Amino acid sequence: MTEKYLSQIFIYPIKSLAGISLESTELTARGPKWDRRWMLVDENGRFLSQRELGQMALLQVQLADDHLRVEDRRGGRPDLKIPLASTAGSEIPVTIWNDRCTAVTVSVDADRWFSEALGHSCRLVYMPEDSFRPVDPAYAAGPEFVSFADGYPYLILGEATLKHLNERLETPIEMLRFRPNLVFSGGHAFEEDEWQHFKVGQVRFRGTKPCARCQIPTIDPQTGIGAKEPTRTLATFRRKGNNIYFGMNACWSLDNSAAGRWVHLGDKILLE
Repeated sequence: MTEKYLSQIFIYPIKSLAGISLESTELTARGPKWDRRWMLVDENGRFLSQRELGQMALLQVQLADDHLRVEDRRGGRPDLKIPLASTAGSEIPVTIWNDRCTAVTVSVDADRWFSEALGHSCRLVYMPEDSFRPVDPAYAAGPEFVSFADGYPYLILGEATLKHLNERLETPIEMLRFRPNLVFSGGHAFEEDEWQHFKVGQVRFRGTKPCARCQIPTIDPQTGIGAKEPTRTLATFRRKGNNIYFGMNACWSLDNSAAGRWVHLGDKILLE
């Protein structure tokens, strides 16, 4: 059996903006620390994403000790600095897909910066610690919660899986198209589809369900422009019913001890 190791770690602090590559990350029940804890919403409190605004991919986020820094890669505007302690705003209800939960506003300056950058009126909100958004009860194993991610706290994807897809594409694509949190080397293509319980280093995870993909993987993260691939090719061999699946959603197991809260590049992955 081929040994498997954690080869890449990504977080996406602001939902649908560019991701950050890390060498290690602290874990929480609702996802990697700082992952999708901020989100842009419209005037009705409904989430915004690259599905409507592909240019969101061009806003790069960096994580510092006490703040996020957002850069518009197109240039022409100063960077935006967002304190990590974004809890002093007003509480508002927000909607992600069919879920509703409470968020807090960040600042008028942040709202203005993003509205100008995207050419679309929006507000930046933060999910505080006392806001809980349950995982779909059809797939939950207990009181499991998620951040502003689409549905589950973690997404794991194998390098072999992407390699298999790229061999079918005229132009290979990068891993970030699929916005995983955890990427592993070793093993065979699509084996993560069957994972039910696994460990990354000392941390236990529970595979919930394969990830049904939307059109975001068709958006080039370097340009913000959409195309037909890879969805067109994936539909030829990864469609089941009305959905196309790629990667495995996962939850942080409820029995993790306080010692098992970090993962690092090179951590061994074991199936249980």
